Amino acid sequence: MLSRNFSLSKHNTFGLDVMAAYFMAITDTRDLKKLRNDRIFIEEKRMILGGGSNCLFLDDYYEGLVILIENKGINIVSEDNDTVHISAAAGEDWTFFVEKMVNAGYGGVENLSRIPGKVGAAPMQNIGAYGVELKDVFYSLQAFDLNTGELVNFDCNDCEFGYRTSVFKTIYKDRFVILSVDFVLQKNPLLKLEYGAIKQKLEDLGVHKPNIKDVSRAVTHIRESKLPDPKILGNAGSFFKNPVIHNLVFDDLKKEFPDAVGFSNNHNTTKVAAGWLIEKAGWKGCRKGDAGVHKNQALVLVNYGKATGREIYSLAMEIQQSVKEKFGILLEPEVNVF
Repeated sequence: MLSRNFSLSKHNTFGLDVMAAYFMAITDTRDLKKLRNDRIFIEEKRMILGGGSNCLFLDDYYEGLVILIENKGINIVSEDNDTVHISAAAGEDWTFFVEKMVNAGYGGVENLSRIPGKVGAAPMQNIGAYGVELKDVFYSLQAFDLNTGELVNFDCNDCEFGYRTSVFKTIYKDRFVILSVDFVLQKNPLLKLEYGAIKQKLEDLGVHKPNIKDVSRAVTHIRESKLPDPKILGNAGSFFKNPVIHNLVFDDLKKEFPDAVGFSNNHNTTKVAAGWLIEKAGWKGCRKGDAGVHKNQALVLVNYGKATGREIYSLAMEIQQSVKEKFGILLEPEVNVF
């Protein structure tokens, strides 16, 4: 059902009190086909919303149509001795999906544990953590073309995955509604433990021969120790992408700042930890009104209660300018701004 003046306060993890002029929750393709014929769909601007975990509304009123994806279902398409092909509806909670796969013994997504959001947003963002990206386990997806009303299948090449991006954030932004995502997971997975503090956390947990459940548990511990729960403190996770710079530039940075944190991409470039840059620029734990930088992770901007979207964005731009002046590196927001 199409609603008017609908509150999005429970549908964005910053907890912003935002009203949508028009709103509709989608549970299957019939809803979308019906919506396409509505005058509101034809006349108004629109946005597609999943879990609201990676978005920032600048104003308290969105003058347009918000389409919320809420379809459900996780199914095995096929399997053999080594792999399993899984199809998951876009409206499924990502953490629920990962836990279900890990508990079933299917490996590949354990490093992506506890990333907030829904399954449909995962390929859009090409989500990633601890050395694993969505594209590493991706098989295909099915999407509804809002322009034509047709169902379209995308393979990995079609999606043009990049660092925290895909065609659904660029040339096809707000055109396609992702309905389902298919994955190929491993029954005998090779664990990826080299990135971040996973090995140390496993040692702390007394685990010497880890399996995917152990890795998922370690990642969960790490994330919960660094990242605030948006149900308690409004946030959208990492606000900025980790900038990628040439190795020579990173070498110069290390000479001036020996504690600089970076990870080689094996392509003559290094991914620099944006959190380290922000902390080194003096922003960790800073607060301006109810907009602030988290005390445990400088990469996370938070809403302490009554911050507006513009106040959070203004703080982000101050941080961006400060880091650029200090290091000559431009931070790019990971969060989608509306």
